[in-house]
Amino acid sequence: MDGGDASGRGTVTCATWIRRPESEHLVVLGKSSPSSLEIFSFDPNTTSLSPYPKATYEFEEGVNPVTIAVHPSGDDVVCSTNTGGCKLFEVFGREDYVKLTTKELPPLQNVGPQKCLAFSVDGTRFATGGVDGYLRIFEWPNMQVVLDEPRAHKSFQDMDFSLDSEFLATTSTDGSARIWNTNDGAPITTLARNSDEKIELCRFSKDGTKPFLFCTVQRGNKSLTGVWDISSWKKIGHKRLLKKPASIMSMSRDGKYLAQGSKDGDVCVVEVKRMEVRHWSRRLHLGSNIASLEFCPSERVIITSSTEWGAMVTKLSVPADWKEWQIYVLLLGLFLASLLIFYVFFENSDSFWKFPKDQPLRSNIETILGDPQSDEQNMWGAFGPLDL
Repeated sequence: MDGGDASGRGTVTCATWIRRPESEHLVVLGKSSPSSLEIFSFDPNTTSLSPYPKATYEFEEGVNPVTIAVHPSGDDVVCSTNTGGCKLFEVFGREDYVKLTTKELPPLQNVGPQKCLAFSVDGTRFATGGVDGYLRIFEWPNMQVVLDEPRAHKSFQDMDFSLDSEFLATTSTDGSARIWNTNDGAPITTLARNSDEKIELCRFSKDGTKPFLFCTVQRGNKSLTGVWDISSWKKIGHKRLLKKPASIMSMSRDGKYLAQGSKDGDVCVVEVKRMEVRHWSRRLHLGSNIASLEFCPSERVIITSSTEWGAMVTKLSVPADWKEWQIYVLLLGLFLASLLIFYVFFENSDSFWKFPKDQPLRSNIETILGDPQSDEQNMWGAFGPLDL
């Protein structure tokens, strides 16, 4: 099921989710012509966005948003622009009352256009990758510099933090990929690749059990998804999933699903455990490069965007997850079933214990242990009368 387009006026350049309590999530869209940042509410029952934005920020003339990163708390949004530099937005409120306020980010005011922005999973680090190949890693929110590397890459393609926030993977337009330590900014390794291979996109596993790094690899005219073991940084295999060049890749928050969007509008969603495609949305953005693709924080729903077709929300045809109330119902059912089994066992206890139900409890005990009083008389009587 595909939700409606919430594009409205302007061309959508980027889109992602803003996490909110009780699944009252929001969606933020960056737009050009006219240039703005807009926030919409999301209805999980209809899998759609609100018809009108709940909050809007108008950029100056000639300034267009390029990419967006949202802090895991959902309170901070960082947006890079085409004129260089980044803006910080603080988000207040929920659903029908949403307010945006802007704050300056002095370390990122005049740094040039940024292709990649990312927050670490624990929210303590923030990284930017420039079109000029400049990598910056900061502590958040104090913006203390962890790494300032002007020659990290030729030009940035993609980046992602590991689940434990210890590593940052980055890829370049020249096909290389590097791994960085986010505590001190030290380079760890450069991923090995064949001379005819270009590593393009990267995402760490997020399920907490499989320490893998997934990368899309272009080998000649073949599009593959490679898997690296992050304990050794060695490639352990690859598989053809999307079977065409990918423009964007995303991992669900629980790590169960990996999604890829193509350069001609297709989307596939892969179950990580089996590395098998579980959902296809063919021609979702017909003939258009998918620029944004993100999983909803709590629902099996994705948001995608392209400059031609705007933003779309899509419900995935994957097995439904257990809801919290369903787990409680199951536990209650098991408890009631155990009570029923105990009752049946008790009602049929005669066949096991051989206790007649129509006699007093004392006679039941005597049947097994005998009469204590008669035993005492017999014991002393064996010795005959006592001479006291």
